[in-house]
Amino acid sequence: MTLTLFQNCRIATMKSGGAAYGLGDDDAIVVKGEHIAWVGEISSLPADFVDAMPVDLGGRLVTPGLIDCHTHLVFGGDRAKEFEMRLNGASYEDVARAGGGIVSTVAATRSASLDDLVASALPRLDALIAEGVTTLEIKSGYGLDHETELRMLRAARRLSQLRPVQIQTSFLGAHAIPEEFAGEADRYIDEVCIPTLRAAHAEGLVNAVDAFCEGIAFQPAQVARVFTVAKELGLPVKIHAEQLSNLGGAKMAAGFDALSADHVEYLDVDGVKAMAKAGTAAVILPGAFYTLRETQSPPIEVFRKHGVAMALATDANPGSSPLTSLLLAMNMGSTLFRLTPEEALAGVTRNAARALGLPDRGTIAAGQRADLAVWDINTPAELAYRIGFNPLYQRIYGGAV
Repeated sequence: MTLTLFQNCRIATMKSGGAAYGLGDDDAIVVKGEHIAWVGEISSLPADFVDAMPVDLGGRLVTPGLIDCHTHLVFGGDRAKEFEMRLNGASYEDVARAGGGIVSTVAATRSASLDDLVASALPRLDALIAEGVTTLEIKSGYGLDHETELRMLRAARRLSQLRPVQIQTSFLGAHAIPEEFAGEADRYIDEVCIPTLRAAHAEGLVNAVDAFCEGIAFQPAQVARVFTVAKELGLPVKIHAEQLSNLGGAKMAAGFDALSADHVEYLDVDGVKAMAKAGTAAVILPGAFYTLRETQSPPIEVFRKHGVAMALATDANPGSSPLTSLLLAMNMGSTLFRLTPEEALAGVTRNAARALGLPDRGTIAAGQRADLAVWDINTPAELAYRIGFNPLYQRIYGGAV
């Protein structure tokens, strides 16, 4: 198997503890196949690797490949009109209760073919890849019927065949209540959501199960029924929770050992403690906060106090976060929520991997996947500092440039 020696670089390993960012000097990485075989100062290169093919990185900074752990990248149509409505004073709830919001995307997605969904998602995916993203999550949730939910997941799987990127799929059948089930959330869960989850799992289309726990969507007890089936199928769970109010969704999900609770602007201390006990990551989504012009910030300091891992993601979607730049999400997380630049980078590497249940990536260490990003910058803080600037020099996916 070919050995490659990436040398003349500075490496931000993003391993917890030790120097800031795990940053070294005059570093090197040996890659064997798709994995990292060794990391360290070039002066300490083991004899076993002296014949590796050298690649000079010109003193550039290397980080783990970036991970976008919360996206809705596959959908039909757009919601620019609702963006205009909100700017004219309508709230997110106003738009949703008027038949807009998530449900307004459903018709366009239901009418889109598999090829249509793939074609429309590719430019959004390419934008993320161009910023060094090597792994991302894509949710269903804009079909809200059996066939369209499956079609969305199939589209996400096809995207991973068309581009060199790892895509994790989340079944989000409990995203909204479709018009044909208005006022009958429980019947929707029984007749559509749970049977479709079982079918998607049988087809091998699901890596995790998600749900939107909110007053305009599903109550904690309803979500718990979906999560019970997910656990029966051996699937981990995630949750959209405490975005607009505090229904206790994150605490409930922590009882199912959820990988993550996402948004969490209205989360209370009890919810944070439950997440800390379960090892549930908090996924911070500044794109939606910004787009919806919200004012309630997630409890960042409480997460720090209780040791809850904080991930950061784009929440790329057609309505509340039409954002396809993870670098901009890092800047937003720092400027809007006061994440430090190191926390922001950990949020799109180590902690994002945790939020997806992927322990084989997110740091640079022997045995990890060789998913790397090489940057034309001097310090890691520049990734969160700059606005609208992409300093990516090279993306390495599974050892391949």
